[in-house]
Amino acid sequence: MFGRKKKGGDRADAPQYDDEYTEYDEYDEYADEYDESGVGTGEFDTANFAPVTVAADPKSGPYDYEDVADRLEAIAEQRLDLGSVIVPVPPGGQLQVEMTPDGTPQAVHLATQHGRITVAAYAAPKTSGQWRSVAADLAETLRKDGATVSVVQGPWGRELHAVTQGADLRFIGVDGYRWMVRLVAAGPSGAADDNSPLVAAARAVLGETVVRRGDEPLPVREPLPVVLPQELADQLAAAHQQQVAAQQQAMQAQMAAMQGGPAFQPEQPPQEPRRGAEGSAMQQLGLN
Repeated sequence: MFGRKKKGGDRADAPQYDDEYTEYDEYDEYADEYDESGVGTGEFDTANFAPVTVAADPKSGPYDYEDVADRLEAIAEQRLDLGSVIVPVPPGGQLQVEMTPDGTPQAVHLATQHGRITVAAYAAPKTSGQWRSVAADLAETLRKDGATVSVVQGPWGRELHAVTQGADLRFIGVDGYRWMVRLVAAGPSGAADDNSPLVAAARAVLGETVVRRGDEPLPVREPLPVVLPQELADQLAAAHQQQVAAQQQAMQAQMAAMQGGPAFQPEQPPQEPRRGAEGSAMQQLGLN
């Protein structure tokens, strides 16, 4: 789609940042289980998104935003812009947004008929090698939690295949210039095997992903922020408000049932007669 990406590792004008190592939970919510019950589906039009196919050379991406910004503009409407990552949507894919209790977007998943794909980007050093370290830490944590983990070779090198009680998982990582991108493909048993439809779709998505690192100094392994498209953000905000209102009503009903009486209703002040352009109703009737 974009052609070969440039090598930017030796750019002298790139901004500096703090190289402090920051731990974060590698064994995150994507690896717990393949359970979509707590994930909201965003009603986002995907009809205009160009379908992704398995490229002959999937290593052509992921891309740095600065290297493809001019070409990306022409196909911007065919990609999902999540701020730090810009991704294609698989044919028939749906967007699922995972929210925190306060209504903040936590993760965006691409749901397909074969499983779920999640792409996230992280701050990294200028030199490559972060994914190798992350993969080692992740494999150790997964094994401690009872998963069966194997290290396999994919188009970009090292991948992790994990079999857990709740899901089969495939972790694919790629190092870029001051960023690392990680894709997690999760599905039912067997979905993350080599040459499966889910893994093929995941590699196709990653091969056309664009990472927007930004200039802000960040500690390594710091997740880059996810920003929802405005249309989807508005829909999710409205849905969250409705959910909060429903929970409040349910709590009031529960309290009323415990107290043996109807729910408390605040006393409404008496309504005053409506006033027109010529005074109140009483004044118009001549009864004042």
